[in-house]
Amino acid sequence: MSDGLKRVYGIDLGTTYSAIAYVDEHGKPVIVPNQESERITPSVVLFDGDNVIVGNTAKESAKVEPHRVAQRIKQAMGDPNFVFECEGQVYSPEDISSFILRKVVGDAEIALGLEGDDKITDVVITCPAYFGTDEREATANAGRLAGLNVRAILNEPTAAAIAYGLEQGEDQTVLVYDLGGGTFDVTMIEIKDRLIRVICTGGDHRLGGALWDEAIVFHLADEFKNQTNLEADPMDDPEVLNDLFLQAERGKKTLTQRDKAPFRVTHAGQQARVELERAKFEEITKHLLDRTIELTHDMLNDAKAKGHTAFDKIILVGGATRMPQVRDRIAGEFNLEPESFDPDESVAKGAALFGLKESLQDEVRDILTPTNPDAEGEYGGLDLAAVSPEEVAAALDKIEREIGFTLTGPVRELVNTQIVNVLSKSLGVVARDQNGKEIVVTILPRNGEVPMSSQTDFGTDTENQMGVDIRVMAGERDSPQPEDCKDVGTAQLSLPGGLPSRSPVRVKFTISRDGRLSVTATDLTGGGQIDVDFETEAVMGAGEVEERSTALRLLNVS
Repeated sequence: MSDGLKRVYGIDLGTTYSAIAYVDEHGKPVIVPNQESERITPSVVLFDGDNVIVGNTAKESAKVEPHRVAQRIKQAMGDPNFVFECEGQVYSPEDISSFILRKVVGDAEIALGLEGDDKITDVVITCPAYFGTDEREATANAGRLAGLNVRAILNEPTAAAIAYGLEQGEDQTVLVYDLGGGTFDVTMIEIKDRLIRVICTGGDHRLGGALWDEAIVFHLADEFKNQTNLEADPMDDPEVLNDLFLQAERGKKTLTQRDKAPFRVTHAGQQARVELERAKFEEITKHLLDRTIELTHDMLNDAKAKGHTAFDKIILVGGATRMPQVRDRIAGEFNLEPESFDPDESVAKGAALFGLKESLQDEVRDILTPTNPDAEGEYGGLDLAAVSPEEVAAALDKIEREIGFTLTGPVRELVNTQIVNVLSKSLGVVARDQNGKEIVVTILPRNGEVPMSSQTDFGTDTENQMGVDIRVMAGERDSPQPEDCKDVGTAQLSLPGGLPSRSPVRVKFTISRDGRLSVTATDLTGGGQIDVDFETEAVMGAGEVEERSTALRLLNVS
């Protein structure tokens, strides 16, 4: 964009591949190729001294130097116990993801000839809809470690729906079936004039195309042992194993076009040739596809409970949906032919459109706030819905004059398009029931629309209790059992002395539109209160991010 409108880039930070996009002067989202002239970059990182290499070179190096290569790191986002060690250095999932972001951003700057103030700073990064609070905050921290201003963390199916809705321009309810390299999301989304509303979402952030690759690898290892009569397992050799995974990914793509694919397994001085037929491939991976269908029906049951019983289209997103078995199974299961929509690029493009929406709204608010001082929204800032369409149109006309080109009709509509997401996991706190047993009390239910807030009153356990721990839990279901939930973190509230047991404590949760949780706990007797932006135990705090970012910037990323 020209002066007066900040360009915000969209980044699909994928498990297996990543991409970056922006919206051009014609209102079209455009993918920026990397320095290897590829439109998507493998999310694979090779450590070589002070040099960090991202992309195909790193992916190929896994065959000979697997101990130096980190891949599929997205599946570890938000896990405080995961580290990757190389040459005496320890890297977190956020560190490694930041290198991937630096690669795609740096390559885009070179491709677009960006220098100085035009360099890429503001981004929208996508994540699976099924990511919880800790995974989302870890993703945002990866962007900050890369030196980026993360404007939003946007759900991948929502990003795809934005790109799809802008292109289609008709009212409909769509089912977005998003099967990527490492994650699976299924989401029902309502697309109407000036509204993109997520109704329900479900999925599994460890279920993706890589598991199809793994099934091929297991099959090749078994065939090797059958053909050679050796007990030696090729999967025990890291170099052979990585070669098998590379062959599996290529073979999977071959089987998308052909009925059979050849493989060669070399291990312990022996070699086996294996020809895998598509029918056999579909047989050994049927349980994975069954799981996606099961999760889809679970989500549809949740949608039905909210009063939504039908959808108009099924949209396939994610590279793994190219497998013929996916299309055939969905068509048979739902009696509706699915549509493939830009599987590798729609998420990055939708994120770029969302970024443009953010930038335009900022500019419109700056123009209109002085004349509408009282039109503030529930969560702060000028509420554009409270401003007349004529005023918004006049503000957009002024922006057009400043930037020097015409904003197309669909782009202008983005400004007033409301995007409503839902909470993918329930959030609650640990309390004790009448029998003293620990239970989880849900405060924010899963699939509730965000932003939202809710509060519940509790009582202290004992007399003269000096404090309470607000132990926050996330659940895939609204289950009262702690073992069904995941620890998110703990906030602490100090209490005055002398309180009787069952003294009331009010806990309030507020979730932002991009999944950031704020916790407020109030001692209703003495008036003490904590009111903090909740920082999960699984991710770094702001100070740690700044310190770590300085250290990581010393490494060269290419």
